[in-house]
Amino acid sequence: MKKIGFIGLGIMGKPMARNLLKAGYSLTVYDIVPEKINDVVEAGAKAGSSSKDVAEKSEVIITMLPNSPDVKEAVLGKNGVLEGAKPGTILIDMSSIAPLASKEVAEKAKEKGVTVLDAPVSGGEPKAIEGTLAIMVGGPQETFDEVEDILSVMGASVTRVGEIGSGNMTKLANQIIVALNIAAMSEAMVLAAKAGVNAEKVFQAIRGGLAGSTVLDAKMPLVLEGNFKPGFRIELHIKDLANALDTAHEVGVPVPLSSAVMEVMQALKVDGKGADDHGGIIQFYEKLAKVEVRR
Repeated sequence: MKKIGFIGLGIMGKPMARNLLKAGYSLTVYDIVPEKINDVVEAGAKAGSSSKDVAEKSEVIITMLPNSPDVKEAVLGKNGVLEGAKPGTILIDMSSIAPLASKEVAEKAKEKGVTVLDAPVSGGEPKAIEGTLAIMVGGPQETFDEVEDILSVMGASVTRVGEIGSGNMTKLANQIIVALNIAAMSEAMVLAAKAGVNAEKVFQAIRGGLAGSTVLDAKMPLVLEGNFKPGFRIELHIKDLANALDTAHEVGVPVPLSSAVMEVMQALKVDGKGADDHGGIIQFYEKLAKVEVRR
């Protein structure tokens, strides 16, 4: 089994790292927050002192970080991955970042003999814990083949979609669809509740039909409980939609619905709800309609 390094032990990274340990992989981990390192070390990992240190001790390095600048800092910065990685090392960046940033990191890594895959995920914290994430991968086929077994420990679906950057392009498409689904669910359920119809019964009535979706099944039960504890924070979805809008404008694609939902999420962030789960988008509509959708 390859020695794996894991950098970034947040809501998603920590359970992903734990699943690799459960599968028997040797893991060296690092996070800028020491307490997060300790949690995974207690589960059997070794502690790294920096991204460079992790890279020196690993054949495959996984990064799971908030955004493009964080990945660039961890990989390209001082005491970063490329300072410690040996030629032949594989870097799998599982962060959700801009496709152009993935390409930039990959080009600089190539100069050091390091091959990069961009492999963002979908499924949020519950599926990270279960090891059933959907993983979208960009990069060379032969590199993908070499690490597919590792990725399969963390995901139920692992798909190579093309060359470097295509993983994150796929994730942007995913995030547009998820955001618009949640917004559509929110509008519909607030309408039903305001009209005096039981929202839970509406959910049960439509979930098996054409309006049914994984998003509806995942988010509506939490809304009915008023549970907006983050599986995926609104502020992180804002980051993803910002990358989607920037990329869309760069390639000349209008995205009016994505732009509208972005403004809804920005309003929630201003209202102090940026750390809520993105299912909390419904709170924007509830506030305007002066009604709550609850069981």
